[in-house]
Amino acid sequence: MGRERERRTWDVAVNRVQAGRTAQPIVLYGLRGVGKTVLLSQFAKSALGAEWLTAQVEAGSGKSLRESLGEAFHGPLSDLARPSAGRRLLKALKTASSFKASYDSTGTWNFGLDLTQSAGGGADSGVLETDLTKLLRDLSAAAEEERVGVAILIDEAQDLTRDELTAVCSIAHFSGQQGWRLLFALAGLPSLPRVLAEAKSYSERLFVFERIEHLPDDLARQALTVPAVAEGAEWTPEAVTLVVGETRGYPYFLQQFGQETWNYAPGPDLTETDAQVGAARGRAALDNGFFRARWDRATKAEQQYLRAMAADGDAGSSSGEVASRLGRKVTSLGPARASLIAKGLIYAPEHGVVAFTVPGMADFIQRQPQA
Repeated sequence: MGRERERRTWDVAVNRVQAGRTAQPIVLYGLRGVGKTVLLSQFAKSALGAEWLTAQVEAGSGKSLRESLGEAFHGPLSDLARPSAGRRLLKALKTASSFKASYDSTGTWNFGLDLTQSAGGGADSGVLETDLTKLLRDLSAAAEEERVGVAILIDEAQDLTRDELTAVCSIAHFSGQQGWRLLFALAGLPSLPRVLAEAKSYSERLFVFERIEHLPDDLARQALTVPAVAEGAEWTPEAVTLVVGETRGYPYFLQQFGQETWNYAPGPDLTETDAQVGAARGRAALDNGFFRARWDRATKAEQQYLRAMAADGDAGSSSGEVASRLGRKVTSLGPARASLIAKGLIYAPEHGVVAFTVPGMADFIQRQPQA
């Protein structure tokens, strides 16, 4: 709901690449729970609908980008492998097999075809940028032979290593210059644009940056009412106003509160009383799951840091002010701050400032008893 402009931007980019023109890669960034992953999945669905070779992966999932992309491409390439495959597709299959060998010396892909006489391979040097460039160049050529394109979608992109970020930026830049049939989309926390700029200074010109935020009231209302009407139910105006106000238009909270209200209401009307119960149950579900899971990941020292931040609400805190509240020097809190950023609990919107990655975290922390 409310992401038509971003979806249109992606579809236009797909159509441009499909037509042999260039298109800028897209970066979605915002707080957790605003729908970035859902939107990225819509991008993938659009590319798949155009029969593109599509790889959707998540950074920081315990696998390297090399391994994640290699495994993600195996299925689509297997579907294309056939005895009548063209020269460029056979070359891409052989290169993909060598890329597989670069991270798994015991594994091999042959796609059920004899590739010994095919060109390709060489994507096993061990240098990510070199190997990934080789793989994507050959995949793009194969895609052109098949009259499609290649889409790479990376979620939680702020968790990519520096080498991985550099490789992605370099390849996206080079592929655009060379006219490859290749399109990237990245999604991540609000720190992602800065992380990309630190990897490659030209990233601010390379990508289209789309900030994904909470929904305005009219769209938040539609997110609740439109699906209900499709199921033969209806929210009363008072019930909608209550839930929209309680959730402040954040998509994940709308989903949680709406679900709890739906589960409680006898129907077919969802009343203000139903919404009050749904809101109470929604808050409890968020506290016990969404917020609790993040709070419990922090050490005792990190929780003290988060408590000091919570005094400022969701607006962000000066690192110096946090240190002052804790009676510490800023430098001594550096490890705790770095660890919380690495865990995805906070981010640095600007130099010397930290903020929570999820809305409402400050309120949750202030309700927690002191250890």
